[in-house]
Amino acid sequence: MTTKLSTPIGSDLAAPPPSRALSSWRAGMWSLPEVRWAAIATVLFAAGGINQLAGAPAWLWWGLYLACYAAGGWEPGLAGVRALRERTLDVDLLMVAAAIGAASIGQVFDGALLIIIFATSGALEALATKRTEDSVRGLLDLAPEQASRLSPGGREEVVEAAALHVGETILVRPGERIGADGQVLSGASAVDQAGITGESLPVDKQPGDEVFAGTVNGTGALRVRVTRPASETVVARIVAMVEQASATKARTQLFVEKIEQRYSIVMVAATVALFALPLLWGTPVQDSLLRAMTFMIVASPCAVVLATMPPLLAAIATAGRHGVLVKSAVVMEQLGTVTAVAFDKTGTLTEGRPHLTGVHVLPDAGLTPDRLLALAASAEQDSEHPLGRAVVAAAHAAGLPVTQAHEFASEPGRGVRAHVEGHHIEIASPAHLLTGSEDTRPARLLPGREDGGGGPHGSDGGVGRLVDELQGGGHTVVVVRVDGVPAGVLALADRMRPGTAGAVAHLTELTGSAPVLLTGDNPRAAAKLAAEAGIGEVRADLLPEDKVDAVRELQAAGGRVALVGDGVNDAPALASAHVGIAMGRTGSDLALDTADAVITRDEPATVPAVIALARRARRLVMANLAIAAAFIAVLVAWDLFGDLPLPLGVAGHEGSTIIVGLNGLRLLRDAAWRRAAGRKESRTRTRR
Repeated sequence: MTTKLSTPIGSDLAAPPPSRALSSWRAGMWSLPEVRWAAIATVLFAAGGINQLAGAPAWLWWGLYLACYAAGGWEPGLAGVRALRERTLDVDLLMVAAAIGAASIGQVFDGALLIIIFATSGALEALATKRTEDSVRGLLDLAPEQASRLSPGGREEVVEAAALHVGETILVRPGERIGADGQVLSGASAVDQAGITGESLPVDKQPGDEVFAGTVNGTGALRVRVTRPASETVVARIVAMVEQASATKARTQLFVEKIEQRYSIVMVAATVALFALPLLWGTPVQDSLLRAMTFMIVASPCAVVLATMPPLLAAIATAGRHGVLVKSAVVMEQLGTVTAVAFDKTGTLTEGRPHLTGVHVLPDAGLTPDRLLALAASAEQDSEHPLGRAVVAAAHAAGLPVTQAHEFASEPGRGVRAHVEGHHIEIASPAHLLTGSEDTRPARLLPGREDGGGGPHGSDGGVGRLVDELQGGGHTVVVVRVDGVPAGVLALADRMRPGTAGAVAHLTELTGSAPVLLTGDNPRAAAKLAAEAGIGEVRADLLPEDKVDAVRELQAAGGRVALVGDGVNDAPALASAHVGIAMGRTGSDLALDTADAVITRDEPATVPAVIALARRARRLVMANLAIAAAFIAVLVAWDLFGDLPLPLGVAGHEGSTIIVGLNGLRLLRDAAWRRAAGRKESRTRTRR
């Protein structure tokens, strides 16, 4: 039995769940019968082991072990019988048969252990399937179920969004989700489309601009002409791409299934032969059965399974304690093979919200930077726009007075106006404030001003050049006009997460190739962030399907790609990548469900650390497999060509299991994480 998809395990070892997507997993997992039966079998197995060690009567712990057989083995046994009806053999039936054979010669503990391993594997597979289905269903919730359609005569009616046709017009009120992909016919607003394009700031929309279903309208009303049917919207295409990528990933399990089939046939044939052939030569039935059961025990893959799982599960537990939730042992193994890393920008390498980065006062404005910021913050304090909130937060952080504004007005897609301490303050984008003013009143003197605003700053005063320089550096720029005259420029930008540059350098050394930046943001902002982080290759202005194409291009070049993202727009690429890693605190529910691993503390430095830990786990797996294979080969050869005593066969089989188990559990120590995370840090300090 093989786990086919990503499945959350060990989440109780991680930091507190960052969203309802992670917290709901615990409740949903118990709805699956496979999980309940595996848990019951594990409890019975533990109870049997405790009673056996405590010297309880044999009938008691035998009964508990047999109950474990029933709880954990009925489902794989039934699946094996169904496979037999289709003339196929699988490892499920083989392991149940081995467990029964072990019990028949008194080794009931061995059989119960095999039952536990395969019951747990079945539970993980069921969880994986459920999580994938829930992820796709959750994505469809992005687009609203209903929309307000306008008839040619202007009458409004509420209809199902799926019933909208190309060419129809819908009305989108402030704060509503847009019901269809379309083109703005009238109105102006700022639309939050981070979930689709990854842009960190709301985008101003004017007539003629494109909007996407599922994005959130700001403070203005929009009339939108539908340009795509519901089945062809960007959200619908994302759903299709996630399903396609998940199906492709599942097909990689076909090779494993072929190996299981061949192993099952060989082992069953060998066991039957060892029992039947000696009977032809006059060997007593009991002796033949003993040899056959000994072979089945020593040849069983129990040690091989344990050779693989303890290092990977220990690595999962250790990563979970340090803020990385790896959803399955398969994912941990895949992390160890990563050779290329691609990052999303907004919310992944950055915090996902704007911060004030500079206050630039024009030469003849007669203001100090603090005074300009205080006036701007006072005017913006009633604004709901993210840029306005960033300005107010910066003023509070600097300890500046934010006074009450009067006659506040917000114009969607333009900016705000207000009266502050007797001055008329306007804050908007350069495109709106540098092309003329609708306010024709004469400018009043500000304290410290020597003229009435007729100097060189009265029309432009160099503000256009300053705006170009700041925008060229990747900043978002707003102009502040006081009493009709440009007084200064505020620069804002999304802030890079701490430790990003170090994480990029670590990944470059670890994988042998520099990470790539894949973002839906504009090229200037992307280039600025990449320069700060030390990333060389940047691909900007990407839609979700473009990110998928970029990942596939990297894979076609021979890379095993790990993609790190956080938004709905990253979900298809997360599913297409060799390993998808999501940011837990800022990540969308779909990104968290689609990803194979979740960084619960949003620390980029944990990405190279978990990859380094996974590589060490893979090395331990290889070592354990060599040990297990050596024991099995020696014991099987002894049983086939010699006379292997049953106690010695059991001791060898269990001895190999204990050795590989303890070897793998070394990764449970905190020193394993420090070694993975600190190796690069120590080298960096040395170079400095």
